Amino acid sequence: MTEKTKDTPPATPALPRYGRQPYGGARANGPAAETAHNGTRQEMPNQSNKRFRAYEDANFLHSPDARALRILAEYIEPNSRFKHYKIEDTIIFFGSARILPRDEAQAALKAAEAAGEGIEAARIKLELSEYYEATRELARRLTEWSKSLAEGNRRFVVCSGGGPGIMEAANRGASEAKGINVGLNISLPFEQSENPHISRELIFEFHYFFMRKFWFAYLAKAVVVMPGGFGTLDELFELLTLIQTRKIRKHLPVVLYGSRYWADIIDLKALERYGTIDAADLDLFFRTDSVDEAFDYITEQLKVYAMETPGPTL
Repeated sequence: MTEKTKDTPPATPALPRYGRQPYGGARANGPAAETAHNGTRQEMPNQSNKRFRAYEDANFLHSPDARALRILAEYIEPNSRFKHYKIEDTIIFFGSARILPRDEAQAALKAAEAAGEGIEAARIKLELSEYYEATRELARRLTEWSKSLAEGNRRFVVCSGGGPGIMEAANRGASEAKGINVGLNISLPFEQSENPHISRELIFEFHYFFMRKFWFAYLAKAVVVMPGGFGTLDELFELLTLIQTRKIRKHLPVVLYGSRYWADIIDLKALERYGTIDAADLDLFFRTDSVDEAFDYITEQLKVYAMETPGPTL
């Protein structure tokens, strides 16, 4: 072994790998690209040695360091698309992804009765299906009303979370009225996939819940909350908190639909009784079990408070 001289340059240290690929990775895959950072001085072929620009480097863009860019993209891209399709503002529908249309619920009950099991669960699903049908009808009527307004940019467009259940019912009702409608979908490992009734140009797929929530709140001029689970409760209470604390400064009517369900799920009057909210906070939402009442309340509120102030705002 020959002794190293003082003038011998130090060996290039191996760079630590970052995730599946290093930043600035070569375009080509395969062994030649894999050996680029293994500590050797191997000459790379010309076609494999061309580097990505930073904004083309998928390994960087999906890394923790680029999280701010991904968050910003979920603001800029929807904003650009809403402007392009002239969506001024929306009416939001929240509710369970698990509520079935009446015909499917009836078929499920019939199957349960034939099998002799799961009958009570099927009966509850049939009972809850009334909220699917109410959502569908209300969304259809609100869309027909919206389309009857003076021509211009699109006002009070039905918007849902993009998935099945109540979300599907809202988009379906708007579609049946031949109206454009919005679906703010979220990537989840289960349950959530876009429903077929959303206007194709206005299907959005979010990774970050908080960016999806921002677009719900920013465009909304009215909110309908149907029976739902944790997600619906989260959306309801976050909006009520923002209204109560005046972080949302616009007038935002909230309809809580389904008195019996909500009375079973949450006792809001208990919050007042314990002094954790004011009595006036119970007026932040309107309770009803009637599509007619919900329609009249929303349209009257929009005529008074939102008609002359188009566009997104908090």
